[in-house]
Amino acid sequence: MANLLKKWVESDKREQKRLDRLANKVEAYKDEYSQLSDTDLQAKTPEFKKRLENGETLDDILPEAFAVAREGAKRVLGLFPFHVQIMGGIVLHEGNIAEMKTGEGKTLTATMPVYLNALAGQGVHVVTVNEYLSGRDATEMGELYNWLGLSVGLNVSEKSPEEKRAAYAADITYSTNSEIGFDYLRDNMVVYKEDMVQRPLNFAIIDEVDSILIDEARTPLIISGQSENGTHMYRRADRFAKTLTAEKDYKIDWESKSISLTDTGIEKAEKYFNLANLYDVDNASLTHHLDQALRANYIMLKDKDYVVQDGEALIVDQFTGRVMQGRRFSDGLHQAIEAKENVEIQEETKTMANITYQNLFRMYKKLSGMTGTAKTEQEEFREIYNMEVISIPTNRPMIRDDRPDLLYPTLESKFDAVIEEIKNLHAKGQPMLIGTVAVETSEHLSHLLDQEKIPHVVLNAKNHAKEAEIIMNAGQKGAVTIATNMAGRGTDIKLGPGVKELGGLAVIGTERHESRRIDNQLRGRSGRQGDPGMSQFYLSLEDDLMIRFGSERIKNLLQRLKVSDDDAVIQSRMITKQVESAQKRVEGNNYDSRKNVLQYDDVMRAQREVIYGERQQVIMAKESLENVMVPMIQRTVDRVVDVHTQGTDQKKWDLETILDFAKSNMVNEDSISLGDLVGKTPDEIKAYLLGRAKEIYAQKEKQLYDPAQMLEFEKVVILRVVDAHWEEHIDAMDQLRQSIGLRGYGQLNPLVEYQTDGYRMFEEMVSDIEYDATRLFLKSEIRQNIQR
Repeated sequence: MANLLKKWVESDKREQKRLDRLANKVEAYKDEYSQLSDTDLQAKTPEFKKRLENGETLDDILPEAFAVAREGAKRVLGLFPFHVQIMGGIVLHEGNIAEMKTGEGKTLTATMPVYLNALAGQGVHVVTVNEYLSGRDATEMGELYNWLGLSVGLNVSEKSPEEKRAAYAADITYSTNSEIGFDYLRDNMVVYKEDMVQRPLNFAIIDEVDSILIDEARTPLIISGQSENGTHMYRRADRFAKTLTAEKDYKIDWESKSISLTDTGIEKAEKYFNLANLYDVDNASLTHHLDQALRANYIMLKDKDYVVQDGEALIVDQFTGRVMQGRRFSDGLHQAIEAKENVEIQEETKTMANITYQNLFRMYKKLSGMTGTAKTEQEEFREIYNMEVISIPTNRPMIRDDRPDLLYPTLESKFDAVIEEIKNLHAKGQPMLIGTVAVETSEHLSHLLDQEKIPHVVLNAKNHAKEAEIIMNAGQKGAVTIATNMAGRGTDIKLGPGVKELGGLAVIGTERHESRRIDNQLRGRSGRQGDPGMSQFYLSLEDDLMIRFGSERIKNLLQRLKVSDDDAVIQSRMITKQVESAQKRVEGNNYDSRKNVLQYDDVMRAQREVIYGERQQVIMAKESLENVMVPMIQRTVDRVVDVHTQGTDQKKWDLETILDFAKSNMVNEDSISLGDLVGKTPDEIKAYLLGRAKEIYAQKEKQLYDPAQMLEFEKVVILRVVDAHWEEHIDAMDQLRQSIGLRGYGQLNPLVEYQTDGYRMFEEMVSDIEYDATRLFLKSEIRQNIQR
């Protein structure tokens, strides 16, 4: 570990020397640009854009562009970036993480790479942890960008799609991580390109990058929805299914466990549901419910595939014969079985779209971030995001007094000591920031301070604007602020008059967090820009972290130091090292957890890219989608024919089922007979059916004499089918993910099993999409005006 630390330090020093040289090139323009008039300085923006169009790169113009942004900040904001801020800006431009201590001016640092990259016209996203900070920074820094001739957009949750589209179209867009993620997912659920709001993801600078890419990365973004038609559609479909007669109204293919309506069955359905055409694209949801009702009633067998116990339909494991508690058939089949058995239909929310932050942000062409605390997680940043963490020196030397931890035998003795320290510091007027791990601890401490009649404020991240206001005032003389360790990030604590003479801001930690990074964030609140300050953590053997990971080791250490449990307090650097050792173990566990989430989502990522790529191709199409639609039909025909023409003995071929498929999904019943298939080879049957499909395609083109109408019809058919099946597939994959861990008990690797099953399910989904698209396209009746 010592060798690794030495390598990091040496690597940082080399990087800092390189950045220092580049920053000097930026500063070389200081005098020249300070002589320019406002008009001449503003004219640099179109000049840079022209140079980029003529073949120069962003790296070529970096020194000049940074110098322009720097001079502009001085004139517009009254702030002139320091040398170390230029270094931090270069790190961000290069797609890495700038670790800059609290109070070193990260927001101003970002203005230089934001301005430079926005010149390319492909969009720059500045990502913050909450909407208050997005709004604040867009307003304050937006003045500079607007003055330099660039547009600024603010993307927040309450905005309409039109407002969001305008925000993303701006040169620079401020937004939160979650809103960018949800907009990305929603964009891949729309049917028309005009409804999309985002441009391709180009360059992002993430503020508080460790909070967004580490702390929030364990939970994926999910868009959920109820079944569109509620439970009544399952009941209606079931009642209809029970009116049908085998052979006459439906045909079953037991090999593929599929069922389809005959022409008579279709006529019955159209009469029952009062429809002109069952397979109209507007009835896609109904046909799906009918398909599942047919499967539930005529393919799924009670006491074989499922049992009914205590008013609940339960799946039977085909291999063990055991009831599978907690598992449900996907794609609405379970609800169809519940309707069949007349038990309560459980309405489920289904996952319609999901993505992890890791895979969302890895889609940007270039990604960078800034924070005060990232070095402890640099391995994860490098491995998952391909970003290096580079420490930027402070503008002024750090003089904060970081004291060794104080360890107490009990929680009670620890809090007694904390209150005593608060009373002493408050008596002399020194401001304090008291960090807690949990909200309950904040409230307990507040209660103890009330008893001592010490005025204080409690900060617990419920109101972001109020949070920033409270944290800004925490450095005033006599101020006592209790905060959870993460609260108030993104806002500096500036010392009030006379506070430096009292020793600056005192940071008191009432417990160690399970991550060293969070403790470092709390410490970093004090000692900004060379201010004096102090930090002290109070621990007890009854703290959660100590009980889970450290108390036995520390008790052994106390015995070696010949310290009895009755001693009031122990202060030792060795104690601090033991605590940090426990924290490293927790951090390792958390990293494994996030990596595990990512490994599973990587399976979905590959599938997501295929489906979203296909959707984009369809949505953006300007000419006929015949090159998409006809191959779908061909593959569907090939699959059906291959399954039912196996072997060389034609007598064993199941031409009846192929005929039923053609009648139900492709052509009118009276336009095809068994004689059209008999005597043909499998390839000839495929060619014949594909030829018939192409005839129908040509007829539809004639009906829709306007090519734009035909394109619209193709888009609606493909996208509705793709979206319906993709949503069901995501939900099924989600259920698989939740249950796959049990396979570990059978000496199987759950991740490998998930990859194998996930691939098989994806292949099945693709064939189902092509089957349904074939049926919908060929059997739908054309209306002259396709409605959106």
